[in-house]
Amino acid sequence: LIPCEVFVACLPYSDYSFVMAVKSQTVADVLHALSCCLAHLGGVPMALVPDNFKAAVVKASPYEPKINRALEDFANHYKTAVVPARVRKPKDKALVENQVKLIYSRVYAKLRNMVFFDIESLNEAITEKTREHNQTRMQQRPYCREELFWAEEKQHLKQLPIQPFELKHYRVSTVAQNNHIYFSEDKHYYSVPYRLIGQKVKVMYTRSMVHIYSNQKPVAIHPRDYRAGKYTTQRDHLCSEHRYYLDRSPEYYLNQAKKRSPTLYELIDLIFKKDRYPEQLYRSCEGLFSLHRKAESKTFDIACRIAIEHQNYSYGFVKNILKNNMAQVPEALPDKPLPAHNNLRGKEHYQTL
Repeated sequence: LIPCEVFVACLPYSDYSFVMAVKSQTVADVLHALSCCLAHLGGVPMALVPDNFKAAVVKASPYEPKINRALEDFANHYKTAVVPARVRKPKDKALVENQVKLIYSRVYAKLRNMVFFDIESLNEAITEKTREHNQTRMQQRPYCREELFWAEEKQHLKQLPIQPFELKHYRVSTVAQNNHIYFSEDKHYYSVPYRLIGQKVKVMYTRSMVHIYSNQKPVAIHPRDYRAGKYTTQRDHLCSEHRYYLDRSPEYYLNQAKKRSPTLYELIDLIFKKDRYPEQLYRSCEGLFSLHRKAESKTFDIACRIAIEHQNYSYGFVKNILKNNMAQVPEALPDKPLPAHNNLRGKEHYQTL
């Protein structure tokens, strides 16, 4: 058996009721039920009058109660107000208290012998019995709650917003040195402008979006990504050093090599023809560029040529050639005449033999 909570609401004039079973009294379940209620009514009342449960009221007060942030966001989205009932003042919510009693007899009692295997089928049955309850003629009145609602109360409800409400969650994160924040909820990373590196930012997220604020001003908006360990990055957020890593590709390194040396270009072209992980090849290219900056141009070209001839296209091989002075260009020595000596015989001696 799985226990459920039951959400009950009613309108103040017609006493028109809405009943729905939810899994718990958590904020998400309560706001889901409340949004279903307003969708069922087809409009929004001027005010919502909840009881003082934690999903609605953080701190009760007869004058200025502290409303749950999520319910406050919900009310702002629907352009309505939240006016909680006073603690231990049942007359503030007398209509819904009476509805709870009626629901016991007109909904609970009629479903008590039925078995449901999911909450959706349970709510279908509850909706059917609640409809019968709203269509039952009230005592000493020639109409039912539904008739009074459609005739006199529906027209006073405000229009529903076009976009559905999404529950908002809040947290504070620190911007890492790589321009990103770590979103532990999904184990995902989102980019933030590089000027905020090391600072704390406020993150507001919904089921579909992630909004990032600094000093109450929006600095980044990302679609929510549920892939663990991945990065969502906007190029404009990165500093020049980090953008460089996004630009890396075989074409990028070949263009850079062409500007430095034809021999280096040939060597890097051969490197990218190897069947290896691209990141490894990029690092080899970075190493060769570093050697080019440090070594003499002619010596470096000879080292690259030796690597090509030996078909060893690696940073380490070129580095060892330079380190062991195997690519030094020998200076041409001037021809020196042989010293005079009595025992020397010229070619004429051998011609006489």
